[in-house]
Order: sequence, then structure tokens, then C-alpha cells
Amino acid sequence: MNNPLDSAALDTAIDNVRRAGMPGLFAEVRDGDQVWRGAAGVADTATGRPVTAGMRHRVGSITKTFTAAAVLQQVETGQIGLDTPIGQYLPKLVPGERGAAITVRMLINHTSGLAEYLPYAFPSLAAFPDIAATRPQSLEDHRYTRFDPAELIEMGVSAPAVCAPGGTPGVYSNTNYLLLGRLLEEVTGTTAEQCITRNVIERAGLVDTELPSGPYIEGPHSQLYEAWFGMFDPPRDFSVCDMSWVIPGGSLISTLADLNRFYGMLLAGKIVSLSSLTEMQRIVPVVSQEGKVIDYGLGLHPMEEPGAATFWGHGGTVWGGGALAMIRADGRRQMAVALNLQRWNTLDPSSGKPQPHPIDDALATLYRVAMYG
Repeated sequence: MNNPLDSAALDTAIDNVRRAGMPGLFAEVRDGDQVWRGAAGVADTATGRPVTAGMRHRVGSITKTFTAAAVLQQVETGQIGLDTPIGQYLPKLVPGERGAAITVRMLINHTSGLAEYLPYAFPSLAAFPDIAATRPQSLEDHRYTRFDPAELIEMGVSAPAVCAPGGTPGVYSNTNYLLLGRLLEEVTGTTAEQCITRNVIERAGLVDTELPSGPYIEGPHSQLYEAWFGMFDPPRDFSVCDMSWVIPGGSLISTLADLNRFYGMLLAGKIVSLSSLTEMQRIVPVVSQEGKVIDYGLGLHPMEEPGAATFWGHGGTVWGGGALAMIRADGRRQMAVALNLQRWNTLDPSSGKPQPHPIDDALATLYRVAMYG
């Protein structure tokens, strides 16, 4: 279990992802007091500016762990009941029988049955999950749109349910986390961003992490290239983008050092109590946005190989950017990786499904080397 960091193997693995077609990526791996940081490729394909391991980055749904932790903190103080119906807190947003049936826990672990609002907010994605019938134009159309969370929630709540409340497998849906953001506002009297910043980001001492209020990434960062399964050719830069479409579910900007610090403190019981952490690690089956059944807890999901130690953390994607941060269950070994290209797989002409790409295998190897040596 205790494999020391192999810097040469990590250097090779990260460069192989670049060679497979990733414009740029960077990573930080920790094992006890040992730290390896690596970067490969470019942050800007036009200028050739290189990526560096300390860059700030949009980390997508890793934000969900921060939001879940903020909610669990309020559970600990008695402000929120984990198994209380959301209708008791937000009756106008989730009215009637659904509000009475869907609990806070079901929102956090994606078993609420509430549909994803994104295909309604971005009209050219309306055919999702039939990817071949989608088009990416509305991503560009809404690059600077300031969305109203209540309107997005209404899109998800009014759409046909994807499963019965509490049923499994659940279905991953950002509607759940927009509601959690409104729940935090209801019980704290502040915005969700202020609550998460004060109680999670600042408590963890994260100096390069924020929930942005505007479309820009401040400080050194990479451009973010969205391919949308080959429909943006060449991939389009979405590093400047208003993230109001997903604030408590995916808007976080951070660094790999901050992410590793956060997950280390979380598993040590320094962000939420150890009993709350146990709840976060209570898993159920959930259908991911890629259509795969995964194990999911309360803002955390596990990764493991047969016969090997379990890691906990979260992955995330935004338009053009991706990240994954994981920590071994004993808290000693950690990995955080950031990518500046998303949806690189092209679609099979006959099935319309994403085709395997060399990046997939190269990334899997990098993750395996980073986690298990």
C-alpha cells in the first residue's frame, strides 16, 4: 500500500497523455511528506505558452464536495436535517408531493429523481444523452449569459422525473446542487457563495480557491479547449465563460495544491466531523452523465482497483476544462490532475457513441501510477 513516489514514472505518464493528444495538463501527487508536481504541453495552442503545475483552473464538479461539506456543517448545527424533505425548506421551488418525498440527502447523492436542467438551458443540447443529435452552438451563444438559478431549477423540476425519489440507481443531476445552494441561502441568510467561502474555503486555508463572480480566471491559468466530440474543430477556447449556469455544482476555480490540501483536511475531520464524513462516504449507485453506473456518496465518490486501496474524491468538467482530485482512505496518498481539453472523443458514425481515444488509456495509466505507484 505504501508505495513511494516514482518521479520518473510520473514524468513519463504525464508526458504520454500529452503525446496522446492532450494540449496541456498538470498534476500534483503527494505521499506523506513527498510531493511530485508535473506539467506537460501548452496552456495556449496559439502561442505555445507552457502549462505549469501551479496554475489556477476551473475544476467543475469538484465544487460539489465543497457544497456538500457546507450543507453537512449546517446539519451538524441542527439548521438542516439530512433526511428532512426539501419541501419544508424550499416549498416554492419543489412544491407538493415531490417536495415532501425528496430529502436533503437525496439531493446530495443524486437520488432525488430530478432531471438535469442543462439540455433545457442550452437548447442545442436538447437531444442529450443522444450526443450525435446535439450541437455545441448554444455553449457559444450563452458564453456570457447570467443565468437565474431559480429559472434553472424550474427547468429541472418541471422536466419528467428520471427516477422515483430515493430510488436506485439515482441519476446525476446538477439540479440537485442548485437546490442545495438555495438551501444554504435559506438557512444561513447569506449567498451560497459566501457560505461556502467562509465555512469551507477559508476554514481549509485555501488561498487560491474561489467561486467566481465574473467570466474570467484571475492569475496564471491555461486556456480551456472544448471539442464537443469533434463538432468544434479545431476545439474552441472557453476559458472566458460566465459560470452562473452551475455555481454551487461546478464553478470553482482552484489550484491542485489547494485541492489536495482540502481533501486532506476533509478526510482528517477538519472540515466536517468524522461522523459527517462517514455519511459522505455512504454510497449508492448513480448513473453518471456519461451513462455509466458509479458509486456515489454525499459529494464524494470512490475510485479503486481490485485488491488495492480505495481513494475518495471527485472529478469535474466544464466547457474546455477538466480535473480529478482523489485521496487514499488513510489520507496519506493524494492525486490532483487538471486538463485543458474536454470531450476529445469523436463519435462512431454508425452508433453515434464516443469512440475510444488514445488519451483515455494514457490518462488511466497516469491515474494508476499516481495513486498506486
